[in-house]
Amino acid sequence: MPALRFEGYVIVSDDGMLADAQNVMPAALKFEGDKRFFTAALDRAALIVHGRNSHEDQPNSPGRKRIVLTRRVAGVEPDPSNPNALLWNPARAPFEAACARAGVTSGTIAIIGGPSVFDMFMDRYDTFWLSVAPRVRLPGGEPCFPGVGPRTPQQVLGLHGMKPGEAAMLDPADGVSVTPWRRS
Repeated sequence: MPALRFEGYVIVSDDGMLADAQNVMPAALKFEGDKRFFTAALDRAALIVHGRNSHEDQPNSPGRKRIVLTRRVAGVEPDPSNPNALLWNPARAPFEAACARAGVTSGTIAIIGGPSVFDMFMDRYDTFWLSVAPRVRLPGGEPCFPGVGPRTPQQVLGLHGMKPGEAAMLDPADGVSVTPWRRS
């Protein structure tokens, strides 16, 4: 599917966590500048992909076309709770089949989590947008990628052939920045 562009999006704490010990994204990881950046990116995306426990929880969310990963379906099925969503079992159907069913053949695919979903697309990303909140730590939290803990998110991206671009400040008062990691 050469007309598709894969982009990942996550904000993490200084210790690489995307959620707290209860597997919930805490208020401490929510910043207005990052929210604006994320919202604009999702508004431009042709399709959003995430796991059952991930979502963007924004006013535009119901109108965005999406694929939700789950083991609870046989392959690709409509989401009975959202007419703009499909449920996809990656063990039973290829991603291309889910895209075809969603009617998406070109544009940006925005991958927004969780960790296993990020990992599934790790070698397909054109760009991964890593936002970091350097003043937030979430001991015992949920790492953004498998392998984070012994490694940083940056090291994990690097191991998958990605190189950092220039960081942009999103929330200067809190030091929150976003760095594009691109395939080298």
